[in-house]
Amino acid sequence: MLQRLTLLFPLWMILAGAMALIWPEWLLPLNQGPVVVLILAFVMLCMGLTLTFDDFRRIARMPRLVVIGFAAQYSIMPLLAWGIATGLDLPTHFAVGLILVGCCPGGTASNLVSYIAKADVALSVVMTVCSTLAAVILTPLLTQLFADKLVPVDTWMLFKQTLQVVIFPVVLGVMLNRWVPQLVQRVMPVAPLLSVLGVCVICAVVFAANAATILTHGAALILAVALLHGGGFLIGYQFARIFGCHTQSARTISIEVGMQNSGLAIVLAKQAFPLLPLAPVVGAVSVLMHSLVGSSLAALWRARSSQRQR
Repeated sequence: MLQRLTLLFPLWMILAGAMALIWPEWLLPLNQGPVVVLILAFVMLCMGLTLTFDDFRRIARMPRLVVIGFAAQYSIMPLLAWGIATGLDLPTHFAVGLILVGCCPGGTASNLVSYIAKADVALSVVMTVCSTLAAVILTPLLTQLFADKLVPVDTWMLFKQTLQVVIFPVVLGVMLNRWVPQLVQRVMPVAPLLSVLGVCVICAVVFAANAATILTHGAALILAVALLHGGGFLIGYQFARIFGCHTQSARTISIEVGMQNSGLAIVLAKQAFPLLPLAPVVGAVSVLMHSLVGSSLAALWRARSSQRQR
């Protein structure tokens, strides 16, 4: 039952977004203080709880695939985000938000979507871990590289925030899995669903705080974000195939590239760009978009895999 509820992630996102736009006053109190940061830290902690040291040892067993996926993650999406922001001549706040999304690591929901698509879940987990750990360095540096001409980028602030809301919670989760495995096993059945709900709450809070802007500029935002994630899925798949990956691995890399940790982009935008209050909106729209596109693509690939097995 819990797994089925988790698989309905896109539905919960749509409902959360709709509720935030219709009744924003219900969620505005959550936009104060460190609430959103703490929720994201909890989501990353749940990710850490799913990991063991064996997951890190897998890297040694699939280095080529991990390197291909890693290169795709941190080259395709930042370049694509910058190109779309420039090509569409987005306002500075939306351009910075889009670039920040593109420079973030793979999203935790990618593992779930890889499972639905009958892709390589083990590779997905390893890629998510690698891109997440590298984010503490690469996300600030890439954001500065692509967004610095638009607005001054506080690289040190981005580094500290990524360390606090990503690395520390993930490492704590891994340690808890090692030290108190029985307790973790009790929590694990509900952890994925709590993570999904946490991301939904983060996005709903941002939607509520910027409801008028989203309703006014929704078309431009949706177009930019759809191009980013649609291009990420497509180019990620072709990138993997060019380097000789078989279909299952190529699908996994496509999902990892196309699905960003947009919740992290929201938090970083709120913390590092306080003079651009609309920048986090892009991350909220991004979560909804990549969840819908990713789950739809996964369902299509799953159906194709089932047909081939008959």
